[in-house]
Amino acid sequence: MPNRLDHFQVACLQTKPIKGDLDATLNHLAESIRQAADEGADLVVLPESAPTGYVLEGGVNSLALTAQELNDHLSQRLQNLPKPLDIAIGYYESSSVRPYNSAAYISIEENRATLLHNYRKFFLPTYGVFDEHRFHEPGAELGIVETRFGRIGLLICEDIWHSILPTLLTVAGAELIVVHSASPAREFQSDKPGNLIRYDNMIQSLCSEHGVFCAMAMLAGFEGGKGLTGGSQIVSPLGDCLVQAKNFGEQIIITEVDLRLVEQARSNTPLAADLKERWRDIVRIAMQLEK
Repeated sequence: MPNRLDHFQVACLQTKPIKGDLDATLNHLAESIRQAADEGADLVVLPESAPTGYVLEGGVNSLALTAQELNDHLSQRLQNLPKPLDIAIGYYESSSVRPYNSAAYISIEENRATLLHNYRKFFLPTYGVFDEHRFHEPGAELGIVETRFGRIGLLICEDIWHSILPTLLTVAGAELIVVHSASPAREFQSDKPGNLIRYDNMIQSLCSEHGVFCAMAMLAGFEGGKGLTGGSQIVSPLGDCLVQAKNFGEQIIITEVDLRLVEQARSNTPLAADLKERWRDIVRIAMQLEK
Protein backbone atom coordinates (compact mmCIF):
# COMPACT_ATOMS: atom_id res chain seq x y z
CA MET A 1 0.00 0.00 0.00
CA PRO A 2 1.46 3.41 -1.00
CA ASN A 3 2.87 5.51 1.86
CA ARG A 4 2.29 2.75 4.36
CA LEU A 5 3.31 3.56 7.92
CA ASP A 6 5.76 0.91 9.11
CA HIS A 7 6.13 2.39 12.60
CA PHE A 8 3.05 3.21 14.66
CA GLN A 9 1.63 2.98 18.16
CA VAL A 10 -1.11 0.44 18.94
CA ALA A 11 -3.28 0.70 22.05
CA CYS A 12 -5.64 -1.95 23.40
CA LEU A 13 -8.44 -0.63 25.60
CA GLN A 14 -9.57 -3.11 28.23
CA THR A 15 -12.98 -1.66 29.09
CA LYS A 16 -15.98 -2.36 31.29
CA PRO A 17 -19.30 -1.32 29.72
CA ILE A 18 -22.13 0.30 31.64
CA LYS A 19 -24.55 -2.48 30.82
CA GLY A 20 -27.75 -1.36 29.12
CA ASP A 21 -26.71 2.31 28.94
CA LEU A 22 -25.46 2.81 25.40
CA ASP A 23 -24.92 6.58 25.58
CA ALA A 24 -23.03 6.47 28.86
CA THR A 25 -20.83 3.61 27.65
CA LEU A 26 -20.08 5.34 24.35
CA ASN A 27 -19.12 8.48 26.25
CA HIS A 28 -16.81 6.43 28.47
CA LEU A 29 -15.27 4.68 25.44
CA ALA A 30 -14.70 8.02 23.72
CA GLU A 31 -12.90 9.36 26.80
CA SER A 32 -10.65 6.28 26.86
CA ILE A 33 -9.99 6.49 23.12
CA ARG A 34 -9.08 10.16 23.45
CA GLN A 35 -6.73 9.33 26.34
CA ALA A 36 -5.01 6.69 24.21
CA ALA A 37 -4.69 9.18 21.34
CA ASP A 38 -3.18 11.76 23.70
CA GLU A 39 -0.65 9.12 24.77
CA GLY A 40 0.40 8.67 21.14
CA ALA A 41 -1.79 5.85 19.81
CA ASP A 42 -2.29 5.66 16.05
CA LEU A 43 -4.54 2.58 16.20
CA VAL A 44 -6.90 1.84 19.09
CA VAL A 45 -8.37 -1.64 19.53
CA LEU A 46 -11.46 -2.20 21.68
CA PRO A 47 -13.06 -5.44 22.90
CA GLU A 48 -15.93 -7.51 21.58
CA SER A 49 -19.35 -5.91 22.29
CA ALA A 50 -17.59 -2.84 23.74
CA PRO A 51 -20.53 -0.37 23.62
CA THR A 52 -23.06 -2.66 25.30
CA GLY A 53 -21.50 -5.51 27.23
CA TYR A 54 -21.40 -9.12 26.12
CA VAL A 55 -24.09 -10.98 28.12
CA LEU A 56 -27.26 -9.48 26.62
CA GLU A 57 -28.98 -12.57 25.16
CA GLY A 58 -32.48 -11.50 24.04
CA GLY A 59 -31.82 -7.89 25.01
CA VAL A 60 -29.31 -7.50 22.22
CA ASN A 61 -31.95 -6.34 19.73
CA SER A 62 -32.70 -3.10 21.59
CA LEU A 63 -29.03 -2.07 21.81
CA ALA A 64 -27.70 -3.19 18.42
CA LEU A 65 -26.49 -0.52 15.97
CA THR A 66 -25.77 -0.37 12.29
CA ALA A 67 -22.13 0.07 11.36
CA GLN A 68 -22.87 3.59 10.13
CA GLU A 69 -24.65 4.51 13.37
CA LEU A 70 -21.62 3.37 15.35
CA ASN A 71 -19.36 5.35 13.01
CA ASP A 72 -21.48 8.46 13.55
CA HIS A 73 -21.59 8.05 17.34
CA LEU A 74 -17.80 7.89 17.52
CA SER A 75 -17.37 10.74 15.05
CA GLN A 76 -19.56 13.04 17.16
CA ARG A 77 -17.66 12.21 20.34
CA LEU A 78 -14.13 12.30 18.93
CA GLN A 79 -13.78 15.72 17.36
CA ASN A 80 -10.44 17.59 17.44
CA LEU A 81 -8.16 14.63 18.05
CA PRO A 82 -4.43 15.47 18.16
CA LYS A 83 -3.72 13.45 14.98
CA PRO A 84 -5.35 10.92 12.64
CA LEU A 85 -6.61 7.87 14.50
CA ASP A 86 -7.84 4.41 13.45
CA ILE A 87 -10.28 2.51 15.67
CA ALA A 88 -11.16 -1.19 15.61
CA ILE A 89 -14.17 -1.88 17.83
CA GLY A 90 -16.39 -4.87 18.52
CA TYR A 91 -20.16 -4.24 18.73
CA TYR A 92 -23.56 -5.83 18.14
CA GLU A 93 -24.80 -4.99 14.65
CA SER A 94 -28.52 -4.70 13.92
CA SER A 95 -29.91 -6.48 10.88
CA SER A 96 -33.22 -7.50 9.31
CA VAL A 97 -32.78 -10.94 10.87
CA ARG A 98 -30.90 -11.58 14.13
CA PRO A 99 -28.10 -9.16 15.09
CA TYR A 100 -24.51 -9.92 14.13
CA ASN A 101 -21.59 -9.94 16.53
CA SER A 102 -19.41 -7.58 14.52
CA ALA A 103 -16.27 -5.44 14.45
CA ALA A 104 -16.00 -2.08 12.70
CA TYR A 105 -12.75 -0.54 11.49
CA ILE A 106 -13.06 3.25 11.46
CA SER A 107 -10.53 5.91 10.45
CA ILE A 108 -10.82 9.44 11.84
CA GLU A 109 -8.97 12.33 10.24
CA GLU A 110 -9.71 16.06 10.28
CA ASN A 111 -12.90 15.47 12.30
CA ARG A 112 -14.28 13.08 9.68
CA ALA A 113 -14.88 9.40 10.48
CA THR A 114 -14.79 6.86 7.67
CA LEU A 115 -15.98 3.28 8.01
CA LEU A 116 -13.35 1.20 6.21
CA HIS A 117 -14.61 -2.28 6.99
CA ASN A 118 -17.27 -4.19 8.91
CA TYR A 119 -16.50 -7.78 9.92
CA ARG A 120 -19.03 -10.28 11.26
CA LYS A 121 -18.00 -13.02 13.68
CA PHE A 122 -17.62 -16.28 11.80
CA PHE A 123 -17.68 -18.87 14.60
CA LEU A 124 -20.49 -18.43 17.14
CA PRO A 125 -19.86 -20.50 20.30
CA THR A 126 -22.88 -22.38 21.61
CA TYR A 127 -21.55 -24.62 24.36
CA GLY A 128 -20.74 -24.36 28.06
CA VAL A 129 -21.42 -20.77 29.18
CA PHE A 130 -21.99 -19.59 25.58
CA ASP A 131 -25.26 -19.38 23.67
CA GLU A 132 -24.48 -17.07 20.75
CA HIS A 133 -26.08 -19.04 17.93
CA ARG A 134 -29.50 -18.57 19.54
CA PHE A 135 -29.25 -14.79 19.33
CA HIS A 136 -26.91 -13.95 16.44
CA GLU A 137 -26.41 -14.52 12.73
CA PRO A 138 -22.99 -15.88 11.72
CA GLY A 139 -20.75 -13.98 9.34
CA ALA A 140 -19.54 -15.51 6.09
CA GLU A 141 -16.63 -13.32 4.93
CA LEU A 142 -12.96 -12.93 5.82
CA GLY A 143 -12.07 -9.89 7.95
CA ILE A 144 -9.29 -8.23 5.93
CA VAL A 145 -9.05 -4.43 5.68
CA GLU A 146 -6.74 -2.10 3.74
CA THR A 147 -5.41 0.59 6.06
CA ARG A 148 -2.63 3.18 6.21
CA PHE A 149 -0.68 0.52 8.13
CA GLY A 150 -1.10 -2.08 5.37
CA ARG A 151 -3.46 -5.02 5.53
CA ILE A 152 -4.97 -5.79 8.94
CA GLY A 153 -6.95 -8.91 9.80
CA LEU A 154 -9.97 -8.82 12.12
CA LEU A 155 -11.15 -11.67 14.36
CA ILE A 156 -13.69 -11.87 17.19
CA CYS A 157 -13.08 -14.12 20.20
CA GLU A 158 -14.06 -17.70 19.17
CA ASP A 159 -12.64 -17.03 15.69
CA ILE A 160 -9.10 -17.28 17.03
CA TRP A 161 -9.79 -20.66 18.64
CA HIS A 162 -10.02 -22.05 15.09
CA SER A 163 -6.56 -21.80 13.52
CA ILE A 164 -7.97 -21.72 9.99
CA LEU A 165 -8.99 -18.04 10.16
CA PRO A 166 -5.57 -16.65 11.21
CA THR A 167 -4.10 -18.85 8.46
CA LEU A 168 -6.47 -17.37 5.86
CA LEU A 169 -5.70 -13.84 7.06
CA THR A 170 -1.98 -14.54 6.62
CA VAL A 171 -2.51 -15.81 3.08
CA ALA A 172 -4.59 -12.66 2.42
CA GLY A 173 -1.59 -10.51 3.36
CA ALA A 174 -2.25 -9.49 6.97
CA GLU A 175 0.79 -8.42 9.00
CA LEU A 176 -1.22 -7.40 12.04
CA ILE A 177 -4.18 -9.40 13.35
CA VAL A 178 -6.62 -7.64 15.66
CA VAL A 179 -8.72 -9.72 18.06
CA HIS A 180 -11.80 -8.42 19.86
CA SER A 181 -12.78 -10.62 22.78
CA ALA A 182 -15.12 -11.00 25.76
CA SER A 183 -14.20 -14.19 27.56
CA PRO A 184 -15.84 -15.34 30.82
CA ALA A 185 -13.22 -16.65 33.26
CA ARG A 186 -13.19 -20.39 33.89
CA GLU A 187 -10.86 -23.15 35.08
CA PHE A 188 -8.54 -21.08 37.26
CA GLN A 189 -4.90 -22.16 37.27
CA SER A 190 -2.47 -20.34 39.61
CA ASP A 191 -2.97 -16.61 39.05
CA LYS A 192 -4.80 -16.81 35.70
CA PRO A 193 -8.06 -18.28 34.42
CA GLY A 194 -7.41 -21.36 32.29
CA ASN A 195 -9.07 -19.84 29.23
CA LEU A 196 -6.74 -16.81 29.40
CA ILE A 197 -3.73 -19.12 29.59
CA ARG A 198 -5.12 -20.79 26.46
CA TYR A 199 -5.39 -17.38 24.78
CA ASP A 200 -1.77 -16.61 25.68
CA ASN A 201 -0.62 -19.85 24.08
CA MET A 202 -2.80 -19.50 20.97
CA ILE A 203 -1.77 -15.93 20.22
CA GLN A 204 1.93 -16.49 20.78
CA SER A 205 1.79 -19.61 18.59
CA LEU A 206 -0.07 -17.96 15.72
CA CYS A 207 2.27 -14.94 15.79
CA SER A 208 5.42 -17.05 15.67
CA GLU A 209 3.99 -19.43 13.05
CA HIS A 210 2.75 -16.76 10.65
CA GLY A 211 5.16 -13.92 11.47
CA VAL A 212 2.42 -11.44 12.37
CA PHE A 213 1.74 -8.97 15.14
CA CYS A 214 -1.42 -9.56 17.18
CA ALA A 215 -3.32 -7.02 19.29
CA MET A 216 -6.12 -8.45 21.42
CA ALA A 217 -8.48 -6.26 23.45
CA MET A 218 -10.50 -8.06 26.14
CA LEU A 219 -13.67 -6.96 27.92
CA ALA A 220 -13.46 -6.66 31.71
CA GLY A 221 -15.92 -6.57 34.61
CA PHE A 222 -18.77 -8.85 35.69
CA GLU A 223 -21.93 -9.57 33.70
CA GLY A 224 -24.70 -12.04 34.42
CA GLY A 225 -22.67 -13.65 37.18
CA LYS A 226 -19.69 -14.12 34.85
CA GLY A 227 -16.30 -12.48 35.36
CA LEU A 228 -14.74 -11.33 32.08
CA THR A 229 -11.03 -12.05 32.15
CA GLY A 230 -9.25 -8.97 30.86
CA GLY A 231 -5.64 -9.84 30.05
CA SER A 232 -5.50 -7.82 26.80
CA GLN A 233 -2.16 -8.18 25.05
CA ILE A 234 0.03 -7.23 22.10
CA VAL A 235 2.38 -9.90 20.74
CA SER A 236 5.26 -9.61 18.25
CA PRO A 237 5.88 -11.72 15.10
CA LEU A 238 8.52 -13.59 17.11
CA GLY A 239 5.86 -14.73 19.57
CA ASP A 240 7.00 -12.40 22.36
CA CYS A 241 4.36 -10.70 24.49
CA LEU A 242 5.24 -7.00 24.29
CA VAL A 243 2.67 -5.84 26.85
CA GLN A 244 -0.24 -7.40 28.72
CA ALA A 245 -2.98 -5.87 30.85
CA LYS A 246 -3.98 -7.03 34.30
CA ASN A 247 -6.85 -9.43 34.82
CA PHE A 248 -10.45 -8.19 35.20
CA GLY A 249 -10.02 -4.39 35.64
CA GLU A 250 -10.02 -1.56 33.11
CA GLN A 251 -6.66 -0.59 31.61
CA ILE A 252 -5.05 0.93 28.52
CA ILE A 253 -1.94 -0.77 27.16
CA ILE A 254 0.12 0.73 24.34
CA THR A 255 3.27 -0.20 22.46
CA GLU A 256 5.12 0.49 19.23
CA VAL A 257 4.66 -1.76 16.21
CA ASP A 258 7.49 -1.94 13.69
CA LEU A 259 6.30 -3.88 10.64
CA ARG A 260 9.90 -4.45 9.53
CA LEU A 261 9.97 -7.10 12.25
CA VAL A 262 7.42 -9.09 10.21
CA GLU A 263 9.91 -9.41 7.36
CA GLN A 264 12.65 -10.40 9.79
CA ALA A 265 10.49 -13.04 11.50
CA ARG A 266 9.34 -14.52 8.19
CA SER A 267 12.91 -14.60 6.91
CA ASN A 268 14.11 -16.45 10.00
CA THR A 269 11.23 -18.94 9.92
CA PRO A 270 9.62 -18.92 6.44
CA LEU A 271 6.45 -20.79 7.37
CA ALA A 272 4.19 -18.11 5.87
CA ALA A 273 6.08 -18.36 2.57
CA ASP A 274 5.74 -22.15 2.62
CA LEU A 275 2.02 -21.77 3.25
CA LYS A 276 1.52 -19.40 0.32
CA GLU A 277 3.65 -21.56 -1.98
CA ARG A 278 1.51 -24.63 -1.33
CA TRP A 279 -1.80 -22.79 -1.11
CA ARG A 280 -3.26 -24.09 -4.39
CA ASP A 281 -2.61 -27.65 -3.31
CA ILE A 282 -4.17 -26.97 0.09
CA VAL A 283 -7.29 -25.61 -1.61
CA ARG A 284 -7.38 -28.65 -3.93
CA ILE A 285 -7.21 -31.01 -0.95
CA ALA A 286 -9.93 -29.05 0.85
CA MET A 287 -12.20 -29.31 -2.20
CA GLN A 288 -11.65 -33.07 -2.31
CA LEU A 289 -12.76 -33.36 1.32
CA GLU A 290 -16.18 -32.00 0.32
CA LYS A 291 -16.79 -34.88 -2.10
